[in-house]
Amino acid sequence: TKARGTELLRFPPHRRYPTVELRAETFNGSTHVPVPSDGAFLEALLFQLRLVDDHVFVEQRDSCTRINHSSVYSVSTPAGELWPVLAFHKSGLIYACVPLVEGTLEPRPPLLTVSGLSQGLALLLGIMDYVSPSRKNEAEMNAKIGQLRNLLIQACPLGTPLNTNIRSLNSSFEDIQEMPADKDQPAWRSSTYKGKPQVNVCITEKVKCMQYDQRDVVDTWQVYGAVNCKCDIEGSAPNVTLSLNLPTNAPPLQDIVVHHCVTSVDPAMLMSTSAEPLHDSVYNGPYKFPFIPPSDSFDLCYYTSQVPVPPILGCYQLVEEGSQIKITVNLKLHESIKNSFEYCEARIPFFNRGPIAQLEYKVSYGQVDLSREKSLLVWVIGQKFPKSLEVSLAGTVSFGAAGKEHPTDYVCTGNTAYVKLYFRIPDFTLTGCYVDQHSVQIFVPGKPKITASRELISSDYYIWNSKAPAPMVYKPSLD
Repeated sequence: TKARGTELLRFPPHRRYPTVELRAETFNGSTHVPVPSDGAFLEALLFQLRLVDDHVFVEQRDSCTRINHSSVYSVSTPAGELWPVLAFHKSGLIYACVPLVEGTLEPRPPLLTVSGLSQGLALLLGIMDYVSPSRKNEAEMNAKIGQLRNLLIQACPLGTPLNTNIRSLNSSFEDIQEMPADKDQPAWRSSTYKGKPQVNVCITEKVKCMQYDQRDVVDTWQVYGAVNCKCDIEGSAPNVTLSLNLPTNAPPLQDIVVHHCVTSVDPAMLMSTSAEPLHDSVYNGPYKFPFIPPSDSFDLCYYTSQVPVPPILGCYQLVEEGSQIKITVNLKLHESIKNSFEYCEARIPFFNRGPIAQLEYKVSYGQVDLSREKSLLVWVIGQKFPKSLEVSLAGTVSFGAAGKEHPTDYVCTGNTAYVKLYFRIPDFTLTGCYVDQHSVQIFVPGKPKITASRELISSDYYIWNSKAPAPMVYKPSLD
């Protein structure tokens, strides 16, 4: 990324780019804050992420004015506030980098205008994708982390990422191509393909949701899309044009971020942002992307959209009656959603209680399983909702004595609880976004094979108990 430093914390591998640090000093002018030494940066970042001294209230970190709504932080250093620091914690590891801001830091520019943030995030996600599969095997993880420094030389040689798909890179120095054999070959195209041309495109949309079923609390949902491509095409610099299309009257795509291999794009496409209300001048597509593809799989673009309804509407009620708990769950699939799932299930966890000792339930559809540790009900709805598109579960649960092995949660205390939905709908997107295979243009000899697919996947899809207070994303003031 245009990164002043890239750290995989808790482990030695990291990279600093002196040329980018010099550029930062030039761009930022008097507002420039240098990146401290590696140890000092790590200590300051751990403090900011509340991984040290989390039990102590520190005003500069813990006050209400410092609530963070993203993975972008301001880290206190002896030289001042270092911003932006992009960092996130996943599976016991911290991934962090300091992107370059091409301008003054005061006043702070909007995050959407800092191109280095999206590039840095792509690089960190590539590192995470490379490291994470080995997290349960310590020896394998240490080996992979030991190779990271070599891989970063290929992925980000001078501070700007050329390939964020770290898994596709070779960990050996012997195969690093210092200069392409063809002067027209872009740096991100590390090798050439021989064979029949073919292009695979997959649109993956993830829907996040918070439903409360309460009059004074607004339900929220967001859609995030990614278009993944794998282009097997001969030539050192093949030109491809791909178009994303939407049905008539579908909500437009917004917050579009494109891969660096895209050669040109309509500025109006990038100006549409979910931070502003939709208006008539918003760009509705088709969304054309001309690009010279990397050799391996890559994400051509990311986007969001303000869809009018969530795919599944739900209501969850949990009430304590003496030593028992009564639960009711009602789910309804919206009629506009394709009723064909690869899987669909609702998980009902019970926190801060003992194992389930007795369970009586009645379910209108699907089947209910009890987890091995007896603290989670799994309602398997299956691959299709019934003709009514509605399903329900009602039951009574009692618990035994609590032990250390049973789940605890500081948020879900008392009757504050949730149902979490997991589902995948193949060949469907919530926005309606699709790739017209006939619109894919490849300027190479031969008739290429085009394969296009799409899918909708749940991500953090919560339905909170309407009979208890729940964490609220937005609650309107009652005047």
